[in-house]
Amino acid sequence: MTILLALFVCLIVIPLGHGAVPWAISRLTHRYGWINGSPGFWNLFGLIPVGVAAALLIWTLITGIAHAPKTVRLGLVPSVLIIDGPYRFTRNPMYVAELASWLGWALFFGSLPVSLGCITLVLAVNLVLVPREERTLEAVFGQAYLMYKKRVPRWLGQANSLR
Repeated sequence: MTILLALFVCLIVIPLGHGAVPWAISRLTHRYGWINGSPGFWNLFGLIPVGVAAALLIWTLITGIAHAPKTVRLGLVPSVLIIDGPYRFTRNPMYVAELASWLGWALFFGSLPVSLGCITLVLAVNLVLVPREERTLEAVFGQAYLMYKKRVPRWLGQANSLR
């Protein structure tokens, strides 16, 4: 059941929310850089973050399935702390991928409203979602999470050392 739910989210929900929604939004207004209904040369560079995002989401899905316990409690409280795979480089690989996807689509579609959607998502993730999740992980996993938090950056960049 866990694997089916993960596949549903990763193959249906995420592509709809982070692919179809930006596409639909971009159809509402002018697409900068597009000529005769096709993306211009510079717009194509937006496909790079989209491709990286897709690969990161697949890697995260595979890592999550590999760590899925036999019995999963549905809800917002995780039952396992995953610290390998993409979680070695960022504590939030799914958010990194989703934000990269929105950035890529904003560039590809040359769409100001999609750019605003990306900025809104960045703010929501940074100010609401991640802080709440970090508090939950700290409460559930205690010292193990604090050690992980000290080693691995929230987003991307230089990993912290364990001085």
